[in-house]
Amino acid sequence: MNSAIRLLPGTPDDANRDYLPESLKHSDIVVNENGNNSQPYPAGLTEHREVLVDGVEDTWYTFVPSGCRPGVALPLVISLHGGLMTGWGQAVYSSWTAVAEREGFVVVFPDAHERRMWAIDVAAEHVARMTRPNPEGLYLPAPAASVEANHDLQFVRALIERMAQEYDIDRERIFVHGMSAGNIMASQFARHLGGVLAGVAGSGGPTDPAMLFDADGEIINEAGPLAVWESRLDLDLAGTYYSDDIPSVVVANRNYWLRLNGVTDPPVIAVRGTDNFAFYRGAHADVVFRDVHNRDHGQTFDDAELVWDHLFSGVRRDADGSIVRDESLLPRTGDPFALAVAAGRAKAWVSGRRVPMSTPAFVWDSVQYHGRGGSTLSRGSYVFAPIDLLAEVFDATLADDDDGRVAELTLKDGRTLQFARGAIGCVVDGRITAMLAEAVWRDGVLCLPVQWLAEAILDFRASTHSGVVYVTDHHSQLSGNMARLIADLLLSHE
Repeated sequence: MNSAIRLLPGTPDDANRDYLPESLKHSDIVVNENGNNSQPYPAGLTEHREVLVDGVEDTWYTFVPSGCRPGVALPLVISLHGGLMTGWGQAVYSSWTAVAEREGFVVVFPDAHERRMWAIDVAAEHVARMTRPNPEGLYLPAPAASVEANHDLQFVRALIERMAQEYDIDRERIFVHGMSAGNIMASQFARHLGGVLAGVAGSGGPTDPAMLFDADGEIINEAGPLAVWESRLDLDLAGTYYSDDIPSVVVANRNYWLRLNGVTDPPVIAVRGTDNFAFYRGAHADVVFRDVHNRDHGQTFDDAELVWDHLFSGVRRDADGSIVRDESLLPRTGDPFALAVAAGRAKAWVSGRRVPMSTPAFVWDSVQYHGRGGSTLSRGSYVFAPIDLLAEVFDATLADDDDGRVAELTLKDGRTLQFARGAIGCVVDGRITAMLAEAVWRDGVLCLPVQWLAEAILDFRASTHSGVVYVTDHHSQLSGNMARLIADLLLSHE
């Protein structure tokens, strides 16, 4: 297949405020927002209308790579659009067609049958409200009585068979991907009919935990383990049909697949720019969790690229029904050097290991109070960790005095750093430099602001979110859901 992807120029419509402008269809117009970005309408995307199930007509859009040849079995990806969108909209709001052309697989973008909304499961207490017509048109089709009666589920299953009849499809490498409500639908298909799939992926739109677990906390599933990819967005807001707050919903969705896929070991973690990855290995199948710093609800334009590279390209469903992982195609590596500490946790994450600390990490505020009539204003919140941990992580020699109230670090490059309880100054090779906040003495050990030491003195990269600081040797921006994942990871084995 073609070895390179080439982006085509588009005509920006920066004044647009529609979710899916109809002007994008068959045009070079592009729109961008902090959650969804588009490309010019892909050449080779073909529209189809046909009756596949229930005696009613459905619509889908197919992209076949130019290198497709008879007798060569190709993987198949079904990508499901978000609510109030279309199949062609998902094609232009993603990079699936470009990746398919380069890698050589068929990708199909179906339309939801009714009002551009997928027939997703909703907890009983939300049905009346979520299916009631409203001016925005954002309401769901009436719930189906069963999987067999759910037209959209049966349409996607029939569409897979239709593609297998028309093209040489590799039955061991069929995948479903979705965005927002399409992600909810993808998960629904995977849980009920996923026996025909090797993997499922999606961005935004986690499933209501009420659909994942019964009243006793047991997993609800009819299809078994699958290779799973979950892209979440740092600034995503909760849907009105969730039974919990969005961070808890994200955790519940991840835990569902971790349990089902037999994951018992901690993940490999990598924070690369705004992408926050946790790679899990399971006894039955892998789970990849991705959280994107500072992104709103939707999908990033490279979501398809990442899903293919880090999951779909290297998994298949074997003849015996098991999910097989190709080690040569999916080399999962975490950050070679990483330090993470979380407020209230007595362990640190050090390059993939949990390391005990002499005292738990905490958040300390630098306050301003002069001229405020007794009130204070926080000018900065910093995560602190004990100096003995920092000495160990950064390979420095530690000497202390006065029951730990005074301490000195000798770095690998020979520099000396001297600290004292309550002092905001640090003496670096005999000269004073100011820290962001004063040294704090707890449990007989001095504690320092981690991000300041890492960035100002050691020239590492660090970012902080929700009481967690993450330090690496490359550009990284910690996201909210990853911060919670790390905090939970450090709590689970205390």
